[in-house]
Amino acid sequence: MNFIQRFGKNRKQNNNKEVRKDNPGTVHLRRDSFQELKIRLHQKLLDNLDFSTLTTLDRELLHDQIKDVTERLLTEEEIFLSSDNKERLITEILSETLGLGPIEQYMHDPDISDILVNAYDQVYIEKFGKLHLTDTKFKDDNHLMQIIDRIVSEVGRRIDEASPMVDARLADGSRVNAIIPPLALDGPILSIRRFRVSILNMDDLLSNGSLSPPIVELLMGMVRARLNVLISGGTGAGKTTLLNILSVYVPEDERVVTIEDSAELKLQQPHVVRLETRPPNIEGKGTVTQRDLVRNALRMRPDRIIIGEVRGPEIYDMLQAMNTGHDGSLSTIHANSTRDTLLRLETLMLLSGIDIPQRGIRELISSAIDVVLQVTRYSDGSRKISSISEIVGMERNTVTMQEIFYFDKTGLGKNNEVLGSFRPTGIRPKFMERFLRSGVDIPLDLFSP
Repeated sequence: MNFIQRFGKNRKQNNNKEVRKDNPGTVHLRRDSFQELKIRLHQKLLDNLDFSTLTTLDRELLHDQIKDVTERLLTEEEIFLSSDNKERLITEILSETLGLGPIEQYMHDPDISDILVNAYDQVYIEKFGKLHLTDTKFKDDNHLMQIIDRIVSEVGRRIDEASPMVDARLADGSRVNAIIPPLALDGPILSIRRFRVSILNMDDLLSNGSLSPPIVELLMGMVRARLNVLISGGTGAGKTTLLNILSVYVPEDERVVTIEDSAELKLQQPHVVRLETRPPNIEGKGTVTQRDLVRNALRMRPDRIIIGEVRGPEIYDMLQAMNTGHDGSLSTIHANSTRDTLLRLETLMLLSGIDIPQRGIRELISSAIDVVLQVTRYSDGSRKISSISEIVGMERNTVTMQEIFYFDKTGLGKNNEVLGSFRPTGIRPKFMERFLRSGVDIPLDLFSP
């Protein structure tokens, strides 16, 4: 099937080509003219596309046909490029037509975790935990808006002055956030959070220095003994990655229900039911929140409930579930420390509108959560489990915690890498009784300082 409608027969004189002295038959494009040539050929290509058949074509076939058309357009305009410039031009036109324009190249690098477009001429990427400014630029704000519109339209959403913010998900699972004027003062802003195609495991965390062998034993035991574990940390600290890895140790004969705002979890168990929230439609109706899904999950006979991240009123229903026979639940939350996690849980409970006295909220938290794992991203980009704390109970009006393991940071190395070691505090956790009842064998000298 051919999607080309027509080709323009008018040949335009190219004023942006320079004949190289070392090879008179090759045109060398000036840096400022390359973008103009790409835009002109891309527009001419769009004029010749039959968009009614684009969605019915195989992507590889579409890729090959667009490449052929681009080469014919170059011939029509009497533009002769070096092989490198020609390949670069075709690649960028393909990205403009099928992908995300100038930032499409970063979508194919597995080491890039974030793509941050602050303005049409300022693009940052995060690689190995560090932010880097790139020389990638969009032509202008309109060019950036075209890419944003393409992303949101593919998931049935819209973005305009009436609805200037949008969350979406790409086909590969990457999470997208876009915000445009009048909320964004300097033009459209685009943020893409990418996720690994290959799933990390405990061995990867060990080789990266994110934890130690004793901590691995302890974490495996927590999941198998069905402790309720909350993973806290800042943005990009690796909370979801750790949650994915911990879920591997859930027995395969258990039914797991996952609940997320934007699907990021990749569980390996055979018996997994995945639920995702739904934003309001154009009329502002049809919203399905995490709280709605948590309530529904309780009717689905789950052995474990895994919530991607608690950030609102669903915290009340989650804590209630943990206290009513759904042990072994896992979730993540944004907090700067294990103690701050308790404060955030209490704040979310108050915001949920549930009329419970403060002591009742704290008792609910202390009886539902067993362990808080704090994940921290350090200055060198490394991510480590910086603290493992057990919630012991209540003492008067305060939730009591005891730290079991912590990362002792001692300084920076020659290349500014973070130095330190994982150390036990010497406290034997109260949940060791649960380990014994569950048949989880953990040596007591694991906790010796």
